[in-house]
Order: sequence, then C-alpha cells, then structure tokens
Amino acid sequence: MTGQQDETARAAGAVGVLGLLTLLNTLNFVDRQLLASFANFIVPELKLSNAQFAILTGPAFILFYALAGLAMGVVADMVHRGRLIAGAVGLWSVFTAASGMAVSFLSLLWPRALIGVGEAALTPAALSMLADRFPERRLGLVSGVYYAGVPIGAGLSLLLAGFAGPAIGWRACFFALGAAGLLLAITTFCIRDVRVSSRTTVRPQVRGVVDTFWRGLTGSPALMLVIAAGILLHGLIGSSVFDQLWLVRERGFERGSIAVTTGAIMVAAGLAGNLYGGVVSDHWRRRTGQSRLTLLVLTMLVLAPFVVALRVVAPDSPFFWLGVFASAFQLGAMYAPIFSTIQELSAPQVRSTTLAFSIFAMNVFGIGLGAYLCGVSIDVLTRARAPQPYTTVSLTMTTLSLLAIPLLWLASRRDAVAAAPA
Repeated sequence: MTGQQDETARAAGAVGVLGLLTLLNTLNFVDRQLLASFANFIVPELKLSNAQFAILTGPAFILFYALAGLAMGVVADMVHRGRLIAGAVGLWSVFTAASGMAVSFLSLLWPRALIGVGEAALTPAALSMLADRFPERRLGLVSGVYYAGVPIGAGLSLLLAGFAGPAIGWRACFFALGAAGLLLAITTFCIRDVRVSSRTTVRPQVRGVVDTFWRGLTGSPALMLVIAAGILLHGLIGSSVFDQLWLVRERGFERGSIAVTTGAIMVAAGLAGNLYGGVVSDHWRRRTGQSRLTLLVLTMLVLAPFVVALRVVAPDSPFFWLGVFASAFQLGAMYAPIFSTIQELSAPQVRSTTLAFSIFAMNVFGIGLGAYLCGVSIDVLTRARAPQPYTTVSLTMTTLSLLAIPLLWLASRRDAVAAAPA
C-alpha cells in the first residue's frame, strides 16, 4: 500500500508540475504575442513602418530568444531546472513591464530583445523536466497539454487587445502582465527537479553535452527532417504577426471587435488542436505502430484547402471563418507530434540541448526571418502600389508552409523510434 501511495503521490506531483509549466507557457505566449495583438494600437501611436514592426516582432525578439536558448538548453542539462525557469520568468516579466514605457521604435527594441533572453530558458527546461516525470507513451499528451499554452496565450493576448485595449490602453496591459509574471516566478522556484535530486553521477561538462547532441543530430535523418518541417511551419507563424493589420486594412474589420473574435477562435480551435495532437497522436502511435508524424501529415492534408482559402475568399464567406478555425487548429495540432518526436529521437541526457537547438532553428529561420521578410515585402509592395500587399505576402507564406507536408512524411518513414509500437 505504501508503494501504491508513493506512486499516486508521484503521479499527482507530475500532473501539478505539468499544470504550472503549462500556465507559464501560456503567460509566455501572452507576453510574446501582445505586441502583434496590439498592432493596430501600437503601430500608429509609435509611427512604426511595417519593416520596423517586423523587426520588433521578429528578429529583435527571436534572435536573442534563439541564441540565448541554445545556451540555456545546455545549462538546463547541467543545473536545477526549476530555479533556472524561475529566474527566466522573473527576467522576462520585468522587461514586459518595461515595454509598456516605450515611446519609439528604439525604446521598444531593447526590452523586446531582453524578453527573448528570459523566455529562452522555459521550453527546453520544461519539456525535459516533463519527459523525466512521465512515461514515453504519454509524451504526445504531455506535449499537447504544455503547448496548449500557445493558442491559449495567443488568444488571450487578442482578447486583451480587444477588451482591455480600448478601456485601459496597451501600456497598462504590459504593466499588469509583468506583475503577474513576477508572482509566478516565486512559485516556480519551489519546483523539485527529479533529475537533480536523484543524480548520483558526475555533473556533465559543456563539451560532453555538445558532442553527444551533435552526434545524435547528424546521425538521425528523421530528426533533421522534423526540424526542417518545423522551420517551414514557424515561417507561417512569423507571417501571422501581420494578421491583425491585414484584417483591418484589407478585410475591413474594426480593430477591437476582430481582435476579440479571432482571439476567441484562437483559444477554442487552438486548444482543440493541441488536445487532438496530444491525445489522438498517442492513441494513433499505440494502436497503429506508426509515427505521430504520419497523423500530422494526414491532418495537414485535410486542413490545407481551408488554410489557403482564408487568404483568398471574401470575409463574408463561410470559408473565411472555416479558414480562421483551421489555421488555429493546425497551429495547435502540430506541436505535440513534432516535439514529442524530437524528444524520442534525442538522447535523454541531452534532451534540453536538442530541444533548444530545434527551437533556435524554428524561431530564427522560421519566425524571425519569416516575419522580417514579410514586413519588407509588404513595404515594397505598398510603395509599388500593388493591390492588397498583406494578402499577397500571407498567401505566399501559406503556400510555402505546405512544403512541410512531404518533409514530415519522409521523417515519419525514417522515424524508427516513433514507428515502433509502444
């Protein structure tokens, strides 16, 4: 009975840690997406060009986020991960509040960069902690729950922009989120790190961690294909920072109401996608013996017509709103199959490092470069008086993202780990 009670307590503790880390990831994405959600408030007030806005939402944040993430991934494989996360949450929360004091492009540039440094430590440390607490057969569900913070956070940021923006202003929202993050940082400091508390071996050295990671990466074609597909899908996320501007300027919506509507859809559809990607992919792998990536390929093929239709049909068409729903659902559905597969293909002792590298590649070459190129392209098309520049650029990025489908299919064929029955 004592052993059973201990097992029940461990399971409850694991679920509690998953809940707290999911809450932190939700806050992470509220903070990260707040600038894009308030685009129709911030861009005119600070007199930003599309290229400047792209830099703030893309390279200014992503480069620092991704570069710091590489280092944080290695550090997370060597230190107490709960305390590392707590320090990171406190850091990004301070600079979220500082963003609310910006009066120009430059005064918003530096806190955005430093927010990225803080947020860089969260996901590599969090996912590796969860992989130590849950069995491999549950990794899809666990990843899906954790990544539910993406659509919920992005959706909540839009709801904040729609409801709180007109009422109290965008600056007050940044201040409030900074304060909330500092409170959560104190709670996170108390998380027990299972790996650290049970370690009996010598603390790993940086060179050993990096060497083990590199051998694992170059020796796994499936892993490299998954990362490449993730880059393409994150490029679509990068282009989405212009969605609120597109919806107002080229689709004729009112900035407050469309932020609320799209925010609600993002939360509902994105959460459904996350649960689908987590629960169904685990069931799929267990019952069919096939990779979770195969399920993602089939899902993307079904959703592709609706995702493309969003960019070309009239806003009063039912296919427009089906496209909004499908895009948010696909965003949620991709995380669990992709990141649980990355964890399965990684050596346990370098999971944080492998995740950090994957996040680095997807964010720098997907979101960062994608957002910047979109901003520059929109400015060029606007100066050339091209009709609907936002639509043209977003449709191009949507089409490019479909190239992820064959890459994921090839990865699923090579994914010996995910393909084996659980």
